[in-house]
Amino acid sequence: MNAPILTESQLAKALGDERAKGRSIAFANGCFDILHVGHIRYLQDAADEADVLVVAVNGDESVRQLKGEGRPIMNARERAEIISTIRGVSYVTIFDEDTPAGLLMRLKPDVQCKGTDYTESSVPEAEIVHSYGGRVAIVGDAKEHSTSAILKMMKRI
Repeated sequence: MNAPILTESQLAKALGDERAKGRSIAFANGCFDILHVGHIRYLQDAADEADVLVVAVNGDESVRQLKGEGRPIMNARERAEIISTIRGVSYVTIFDEDTPAGLLMRLKPDVQCKGTDYTESSVPEAEIVHSYGGRVAIVGDAKEHSTSAILKMMKRI
């Protein structure tokens, strides 16, 4: 069964229900423009950090700002739908801000999961997460896979 793709208000209600059942919440985010094994490992490791995993997918304009012209390859709704099929993902949402900082502050997950291209001290939102009592976890495998590298390789073919 696919994880539901929810608006922020729907997600806030669902997480309230999960917390009422005593469940802990993990949060992961990303562009997920062309899904690769690094994404899968990141999300499955993130799912091990709590009872429930929320994945926030960057909206199209956010991806353009972060990755440049010509991106994203797929629109946000399609990327969210793909993420919703991954084992361990409980809920998916799409966010349009440049960073997940506001979403983290509003949802207050127990743990924010970031990939191994970060350290706990370099996570931009760590101060926000710590301010409400959450923690940061670095998860996934070594950063050896990237959508940008895949696109460069495809251009050479």
